[in-house]
Amino acid sequence: MTFKTNIVARLLALAVSSCALAGTSAWAQDKPAELKVGISTFTSGSASVFGVPGKAAGEILIDKMNAEGGIGGVKVVPSWIDEGIGGDRLLSEYRRLVQEQGIKVMLATISSGNCLIVAPVAEDLKVLNLAWDCGTEKLLEESRRKYVVRPAGNATTEMMATLVYLLKNKPDFKTVAIVNQDYSWGRDSRDILVDALSVLKPDAKIVAEMFPKFGASDFSTEISRLQALRPDVIISTSWGGDLDTFVRQAAQRGLFTRSTFVLPLAESSLERLGSVLPEGVIVGGRGDHYFLHPETRNDPAHVAFIKAFKDKTGAYPIYPTYHMAQSLAALKAGYEKAIADNGGKWPTVEQVAQAIRGLTFKAYGRPIAMREDGQGMEAQLLGTTKKVAEFPFPVMDNMMIIPAEIVTPPVGQLTHDWIKTVKSDLIASDKIKTFSYKP
Repeated sequence: MTFKTNIVARLLALAVSSCALAGTSAWAQDKPAELKVGISTFTSGSASVFGVPGKAAGEILIDKMNAEGGIGGVKVVPSWIDEGIGGDRLLSEYRRLVQEQGIKVMLATISSGNCLIVAPVAEDLKVLNLAWDCGTEKLLEESRRKYVVRPAGNATTEMMATLVYLLKNKPDFKTVAIVNQDYSWGRDSRDILVDALSVLKPDAKIVAEMFPKFGASDFSTEISRLQALRPDVIISTSWGGDLDTFVRQAAQRGLFTRSTFVLPLAESSLERLGSVLPEGVIVGGRGDHYFLHPETRNDPAHVAFIKAFKDKTGAYPIYPTYHMAQSLAALKAGYEKAIADNGGKWPTVEQVAQAIRGLTFKAYGRPIAMREDGQGMEAQLLGTTKKVAEFPFPVMDNMMIIPAEIVTPPVGQLTHDWIKTVKSDLIASDKIKTFSYKP
């Protein structure tokens, strides 16, 4: 080798080495020092009894995640938005976090109304948005979303499971009254219930539909009407402070002795209501969420979460805390899959949004399977209230876990079209498991 050739060879080797180092440096620059995540929840107003526990769970879980290495070795840093400020201001805060702070991942929202407000904005801003708690089926059914996913069930799954439970346990009712909050969640869940009743219980008559204002403090008009009508079943999909107030006022006037109450969101109110809520009320947890979950109550990870939450708040976890856990688990699993698919490099939010679709992950209930449309398939747990010596509030007995696949429309089908095709033999499905309360 001549001197000239040797020099050329050394220069080529140096160039190759420099390119390799540049590639490593570029990856290091692409991988952020921290992953900023915006999270919306109610920290004010009547819904804060629901949103504050969700925030507490998020703080616990993010601290734990960071102590274990974060996501892909990156620390997660949350920025919180109070949904109680109203839809317009919420949207302004959402945009501010994205446009001024550069946040590209959001967990939003609790309210179905707010969910439908932020979803198109997430698409416009190209922000990965995990709809961590909102229930409206319209979010992913009526529009194809690239950046929005929901790692939980939706209103159709929840309402259909509620009716299945009711029909398996109280099949002989003839009259029904509906009392729902007057906004998208209350209206949408009413529509699902009415359509499903027409298929699964066509002889049932709906004798009243009432929609008190969101945040109402006085239900005397509704209760007086219910006392006069004496329906066999009273269904309310209200939640948070509204549900607590309605139950207290209804109990004071003896309404629970005259009708069977069906409260699909009341798992979140059991501890707060205490002895006010009588035995025999059908309640649900918007998923298979329950600190006394018959299949996972003794799982070490679940036990540790319950203890951490109770140490922090003085209360037991309720279903919004489990939805928060699911969304953070989905976010972590989605990033890890996207990093692996990307050859170890930090992924774009588009890659993470795609990676979440098709994932199966687990928090503290049964595994959640994510569909191609971004909808999570979440089993539903319902039960009937029972008073026991172990707790100063009712627990769920005669629990049923209803798998999502039998109460959820397939990808591409709209809820109300699918309901028309549902057969009554759904109620007798051998996939539905029943559990009794055990101390």
